[in-house]
Amino acid sequence: MRPDYRKAMLESEIVKLISEALREAKDPKLKDRIITVSRAELFADKRFVDVYVSSIGDESERKALVEHLNKIKGYFRTYLANNLDLFVAPQVRFKEDPGIEASVRVQELLNRLKEEKK
Repeated sequence: MRPDYRKAMLESEIVKLISEALREAKDPKLKDRIITVSRAELFADKRFVDVYVSSIGDESERKALVEHLNKIKGYFRTYLANNLDLFVAPQVRFKEDPGIEASVRVQELLNRLKEEKK
């Protein structure tokens, strides 16, 4: 198996597992939130993984969510360790995914242009 293929498969599996862990989390700050895990970037040595998440809300709420996820990242690393076939579970770092917010902004601009044409 080519290394880049294995890395892509692991990243895909990490996205799935982090999503499951978010659904199963008993943390009250996560219970009523819709959190989307958009992608994971595994470092070449497989020691770290950057997990990109997005959520509905204003910028301060999204930043607070990412900070909270980074505070409880040990829970997610343990979840990965129990469900991934790796010698060492990667350290998880959560980051806000700007892509979804940018696509919403573009859609709003397109809608505004369409309204102005009428």
